Amino acid sequence: MAPVALSHEGRVAVVTGAARGLGQAICRGLAEHGATVVGVDLLDQAETGGMVEAAGARWQGVNADVTSEAAVTALGQEVQERFGRCDVLVNNAGIADPVPWDALDYELWQKILRVNLDGQFLMAKALVPLMKAAGYGRIVNITSTTTVMPIEIFIGYRVSKMGVIGLTRSLASLGEHGITANAVSPSLTPTGMTDGVIPDEVFEAYRQSASIKRTATVDDVVPTVLFLTSSDASWVTGQSFAADGGQSFCLP
Repeated sequence: MAPVALSHEGRVAVVTGAARGLGQAICRGLAEHGATVVGVDLLDQAETGGMVEAAGARWQGVNADVTSEAAVTALGQEVQERFGRCDVLVNNAGIADPVPWDALDYELWQKILRVNLDGQFLMAKALVPLMKAAGYGRIVNITSTTTVMPIEIFIGYRVSKMGVIGLTRSLASLGEHGITANAVSPSLTPTGMTDGVIPDEVFEAYRQSASIKRTATVDDVVPTVLFLTSSDASWVTGQSFAADGGQSFCLP
């Protein structure tokens, strides 16, 4: 058996939420393993593009709203016209609602679900046809270990991420076309989403509740994504992986 190389040479990878945080780290990791990277975000992606190009990979940044069916359809057409294929889709774009139940209104609830769940559905609808045509595809949907944690905030976020797990399992039905779909659940990780929202004492509590007692970094999650988006992961689909230092394993 050949050793696992996790090569993405010749692959075209689309990553949403690519401007910062985990999405940026995933773009860099894919580039370092040879993929052409298409970053999708509403924020400026110049920094991410610089990282991808510094790794010697081809980069295309696209400003698009993943909750807009028209924008996502246009994105799919652009990927087809520019590259002729899409081998990898990483659905990472997401927003959170750090408020308790009484402060969560319907407008915010809908917004969270549109970005975190509908956005992943729309991206898959736009890019799966390219994967089917090639007989190959790797889909990784980012979810969250908060789905199994007894916390009083992130209500819409947690519900949306549970929906992502259901979507992932449904997408696994595409296996006959050479397409796999898996979910990755990072633990609480300092990113732009947590800045000014999650106090230090919460990070400390999370550190103490994990098997590996340190705060996670975005780079801790990237290797799991790289494996699941590689050709070596051809027999893994419909699964949800917690890249969390043993945190969810240690929950009562």
